Amino acid sequence: MPNAWSRPVFRFAPSPNGPLHLGHALSALINERQASELGGRLLLRIEDIDRTRCRPEFETALQADLDWLGIPYERPVRRQSEHLSDYEEAFATLRSLGLVYPAFLSRGEIKAHVAAHEAQGRVWPRDPDGAPLYPGPEREWSRAEQEAALATGRQHAWRLDMGKAVRAAGALLFWAESGEGPEGETGEILAAPEAWGDVILSRPDAPSSYHLSVVVDDALQGVTHVTRGRDLFHATSVHRLLQRLLDLPVPLYHHHRLLLDPEGRKLSKSKGDAGLTAWRLSGRSADELRRFLLV
Repeated sequence: MPNAWSRPVFRFAPSPNGPLHLGHALSALINERQASELGGRLLLRIEDIDRTRCRPEFETALQADLDWLGIPYERPVRRQSEHLSDYEEAFATLRSLGLVYPAFLSRGEIKAHVAAHEAQGRVWPRDPDGAPLYPGPEREWSRAEQEAALATGRQHAWRLDMGKAVRAAGALLFWAESGEGPEGETGEILAAPEAWGDVILSRPDAPSSYHLSVVVDDALQGVTHVTRGRDLFHATSVHRLLQRLLDLPVPLYHHHRLLLDPEGRKLSKSKGDAGLTAWRLSGRSADELRRFLLV
């Protein structure tokens, strides 16, 4: 069962890597509504770790969109790029526990490895998003072998040794609402982080992964309720694992419905799907959008 809190804390946490679409507006409005109903607080967090894709102009635009929608959020806003030391400290803890390793295979090498395996008529395992699991040849290297490879300066990412991490953590549960489980379960859900394989925790273009930074941020900001789209339901298993390993508090999770395009795909920034800017330029009001989304 979820714990009791003196005052609930919600957060809306977009990445400024493109214009907000109507799916983001739905998530922000649901967070606002739940916070209001429970007498809670609503925070805005800017998840801008990936500096190659995130831009200041997108952050300015998304805050303008939220202001236009009339969504009140507390200031100052937390920007992940300003708190890298928090994620570095969490990563150092995991490394001290012997739960991470440097991974040197490029995307091309991973693809070739998987193709060779499947050419023999065998199926290579994939994560819930459909990406092949990392082969992990470095997983069995000794610390000396890892250090020797690192000393060459080869580009690498740091990955969680999922097998070791799951054994260290034991069974994990999280509390879900509204029939969100794979079979429509509500209540305690058994986490299955192993479905993701050895997830990335850090890479050259992003010093902290989404998985690591989000659990650290939620803990440091005192977030008690995480409300986000159902496309992140399975990722919650990884977050529960990291929370256990780092001894972090566990929020109450709610994964709301997604807005889909006519082909049944979730809306995407990269495809410019149903942007808020287009809605605003059409002359329709924020109240109309609220009524349209919160059906």
